[in-house]
Amino acid sequence: MQDTVETSAELAEAAALRKCHEVHTDAKAKAATNPAAALSEEAAKAAKSPAQWAYERLILYIKNFEEQLDTSEEVAMGFVGGDAGVLRIEGMGYFDPDIVTFYGSDGSGARTQLVQHVSQLNVMLRALPKPREAEPARRIGFELASDLTQEA
Repeated sequence: MQDTVETSAELAEAAALRKCHEVHTDAKAKAATNPAAALSEEAAKAAKSPAQWAYERLILYIKNFEEQLDTSEEVAMGFVGGDAGVLRIEGMGYFDPDIVTFYGSDGSGARTQLVQHVSQLNVMLRALPKPREAEPARRIGFELASDLTQEA
């Protein structure tokens, strides 16, 4: 068995992985699963770009947020630092090494895409009423999480 040498950056990243601590006043939020705990040991140790790390952790946060929504709500994201409104999240991706992309629609139903560098990443998750009452709420976080497990 060969010993491996880790860089200081790898050691710092490894030390930060799977650590997440939150305190909430809402009992429902307290019962939600810890997003960091959802990463498998293999996933936590895999070599990934900053974009892939951000993508995978955002999926866990979105899924966790959706678990707290009722059937009349869907997840959306608000834009930080501007008057661009909200984007109903309908898809998400990454482009190595450092870009995360969100796909969806705005409040008027217009197709919307946000391309974000990981160093500028700020995501505010919001609960919006689903657009059509007759249809069940869509859960993009569960779709994305399913895709992660298929890749692994």
